[in-house]
Amino acid sequence: MLKTILLALDSSEHTLRVIQFFKELQIQPATKIILAHVIPSPEPDMDIAVDRPHTSEELLYQQVEKQLQSYQADLLGDSTLEIVTGDPAAEIIRLAHIHQADLIVIGSRGLTGLQRILEGSVSSQVVAEAPCSVLVVKPD
Repeated sequence: MLKTILLALDSSEHTLRVIQFFKELQIQPATKIILAHVIPSPEPDMDIAVDRPHTSEELLYQQVEKQLQSYQADLLGDSTLEIVTGDPAAEIIRLAHIHQADLIVIGSRGLTGLQRILEGSVSSQVVAEAPCSVLVVKPD
């Protein structure tokens, strides 16, 4: 039995496919679901004013939280929200360790060739480094 599932979500159009696929799985009511979203860290060379509140980051956080709450309301069972900042693959793996996840469910953007080399693949990195099984949901 799966005790804890980490559902790794982002702001892409593929997130709805991941949610829909997840809802089709037969999950036990006792399974804990962690809805996780990683906000990528700002680029290191990006100028950030230290004397002003970072309203754009706060607004982004609030938007992500609101979206995750809507997904959470649509899912049955015990669920928790996790919104973190950092490298997406590293943070998903870190959250899987913290919550002792039995399964990670993540979407794939379907990148191939040069685009995959240049942009990298979060799902591939998670599959390679995760402490548990990973279910990758492909785009339509």
